[in-house]
Amino acid sequence: MHRPTAPRLARILACAAVPMVLVAGCSGSGGGKKSESTPSASVTAKPSATPTLAAAKYPKLPDTCKALPAKTVEDLVPKVKDKAGKALTGSCFWWGLNDEKADDIQYRDLNLQYNGLSSEPALGSADKRAQEFAEQQVKKAMAEDSPKDVKNQAASGIGDWASTVTTTTTKKGVEYHNATIIARTANVVITLKYSGAGLEGAKAPDVSDLVKDAQGAAKEAVTAVAAANKK
Repeated sequence: MHRPTAPRLARILACAAVPMVLVAGCSGSGGGKKSESTPSASVTAKPSATPTLAAAKYPKLPDTCKALPAKTVEDLVPKVKDKAGKALTGSCFWWGLNDEKADDIQYRDLNLQYNGLSSEPALGSADKRAQEFAEQQVKKAMAEDSPKDVKNQAASGIGDWASTVTTTTTKKGVEYHNATIIARTANVVITLKYSGAGLEGAKAPDVSDLVKDAQGAAKEAVTAVAAANKK
């Protein structure tokens, strides 16, 4: 029987003593060439950067019922029933009935609403979200209370963006003319609705007069936003 040479026997014994996980390349024959294993490179994925959005310019909203000067409320709503306004959900409401002239009884009401938007990574910047909300408010004003004679046009000089919606609506047999100003100043949206009607056969207010007064009040409502954030 052929016996292995001393060098070959030593190599066989050495391989037998090594744990199986390490013996790749050990061979029963002396001519086998040991292969070298190359460890796979460990690649660490870098987390994607989260876009940084600017914080809302105006984190505070004015006290809605105190945002407009008292004189403005009295001018727009003659004989206003509650000068302090009635706080509703998200808005403030004033109304008045001027019946000094029996043949020209005039009703007016005013509603002011503020909405502040914040920056959200999944939704966009505060200003962008406010602009989207403002445009939704325009659509709402154009469809509210089954209106007719609906008109919408841009309004200049009121905040960063503004639109004027005029409509005619009828409630309980009374025809109302409405002027709604939707304005955006940075991340805050102002919705101001001014309505008027003539009662007992009186002539309804001129729409252009309503628009002029509503736009003036909307400018003051915009100014109140900046003032509220200086405190």
